[in-house]
Amino acid sequence: MAGSIEPGPPLWLLAELTYRCPLHCVFCYNPTQHARLRDELTTAQWVDVMRQARALGAAQLGFSGGEPLLRDDLEELVQEAHRLGYYTNLITSGVGLTPARAQKLKDAGLDHVQLSFQDSTRELNDFLSHTRTFDLKQKVARLIKAHDWPMVMNCVLHRHNLPHVRKIIDMAVALEAEYLELANTQYYGWAWVNRDHLMPTRDELERAEAEVRAFRAEQEAQTGGHRCRVLFVVPDYFERRPKACMNGWGSVFLSIAPDGMAMPCHNARDLPGLALPSVTTTPVADIWQRSQAFNAFRGDAWMKPPCRDCDERDKDFGGCRCQAFLITGDPTQADPVCSKSPYHEQVVRLVQQAPQGRVVPIVFRSDDESRLLHPQATP
Repeated sequence: MAGSIEPGPPLWLLAELTYRCPLHCVFCYNPTQHARLRDELTTAQWVDVMRQARALGAAQLGFSGGEPLLRDDLEELVQEAHRLGYYTNLITSGVGLTPARAQKLKDAGLDHVQLSFQDSTRELNDFLSHTRTFDLKQKVARLIKAHDWPMVMNCVLHRHNLPHVRKIIDMAVALEAEYLELANTQYYGWAWVNRDHLMPTRDELERAEAEVRAFRAEQEAQTGGHRCRVLFVVPDYFERRPKACMNGWGSVFLSIAPDGMAMPCHNARDLPGLALPSVTTTPVADIWQRSQAFNAFRGDAWMKPPCRDCDERDKDFGGCRCQAFLITGDPTQADPVCSKSPYHEQVVRLVQQAPQGRVVPIVFRSDDESRLLHPQATP
């Protein structure tokens, strides 16, 4: 198999329990065709997956979606994960986390909660998610702290909320988040569809990053009080070297989709030429160690110039395969955010043109695929 090497264990298991979600975020990374994928693994099937992955060495387990709280068996799955020895993380919009349910999850052994916000203002938060959830998220944040969970607050950044970065940080501090992840939009899924609406200018990005540095300096000068660690993830399009996507293809990350499809990254389902295996028919060990999909881009045997000849190939592993496919049409190309890529100028043009680009309607995440063909105008 191309690029095949002996893999280590899948340290991080992401259980995408469902693609169902009460939010309709314009930057959602779930597949735009998620409405076709209605089958979901049963409780017993998820338990079996967790046991197999733990036997392989998986140590961290994220319960994600969609919205994982829509699964009635979430507490049962958390309890089994805790019994198996996983460190568990619930990745949630907060919708459905009532006091009663929070206590059940605490009793089941849930270790950690990541709560998403879309902005520091009610108006923009609710517009971007196409729901009225800002006040609910504030209540959920306090509920998380009341149950003594470490809390990561996540906010996806883009041209609409980058000017609010300091207010988002202040909100995270006020809600006593241990971590604030300011993850600039990466352009997959619905974010790819809405790229022209989301892409910031370089000046907007640099001003936001300066706000983050200023906050960090202020916090360093403090002698006491609550400390919030702020992580600022720069969008790939603004870099000249690619990130080591997922720490390398098939290196530490194993994602299981709601229907049981096993993937080396969230968006691998969209890549051509991959025979993605399913946990319903193939043991997890075989998937991880021997499947065509997980070995397709392991190591460097699959690489062609300029990656093959680059002295950084062991650091970035050629970058993101999904990004390469979306921009070049070929997942075996070097990640085009790299200045050595022959396609890099396409990325430069996307950055330069998008903020002033085509006037196109915004498309909210929806179960109706026809909206991708006939999107409604921006409200």
